[in-house]
Amino acid sequence: MPRNGNSTPLNRKRALRAAVELADAEGIDAVSMRGLASRLGVVPMALYKHVSNKDDLLDGMVDTLVADIDRPDPAQGWKTAVRDTILSARRTIVRHPWARHVIETRTRRTPDVLGYMDALAGAFLAGGFSAQLTHHVMHALGHRIWGFSPEAFDEPEVADDATPPADPAELEAMVEHMSATYPSITAITLATIDGDLSRLGEGCDEQFEFEFALDLLLDGFERLHEAGWSLANR
Repeated sequence: MPRNGNSTPLNRKRALRAAVELADAEGIDAVSMRGLASRLGVVPMALYKHVSNKDDLLDGMVDTLVADIDRPDPAQGWKTAVRDTILSARRTIVRHPWARHVIETRTRRTPDVLGYMDALAGAFLAGGFSAQLTHHVMHALGHRIWGFSPEAFDEPEVADDATPPADPAELEAMVEHMSATYPSITAITLATIDGDLSRLGEGCDEQFEFEFALDLLLDGFERLHEAGWSLANR
């Protein structure tokens, strides 16, 4: 029996789920073979019987999350099926913020990862998309199939020079300076907050932005499909 008193035998699935829970609780940097063994109440050598090394551990953690993503339901039609599946992946990423970085660093496509990609591609094929068009739309979706999209700049962890000042007069002066120097960026920034300077610095609604871009892509794929797109007539 493990030292932590848990009577469940140690196996790969239990070890990987414990690693996910450790990353959720303490961050991905806290996940190590020794740290996971300690959490499971076993000696490290016992863990190595089920997880060969750190890369295998990270691959398995991704597999564990992929298993939680809803698979496409062909009965819904390709567009709804793909949208619902990707938004399910999005919910998984939101629940496990560390997963984005881990997915981006993986260099091996495990059978579970390939199975998920196959199911998503299959939804397009079942909807009548050609194999050629499906190849290209999967590339266009990119990281969105995992529930996130690359951003030009990540939000800073600490305040930077663009942080709005608390003093209203200083804030107004800053906006005037930005309007004169970067008129287009300032215009679209002010438009998102309806000109209410007290809301400056709120940041974007990431969920809305993700769905907005996803819907644009799906609408574009639909138009290409209905037009009979192929490499020969591109």
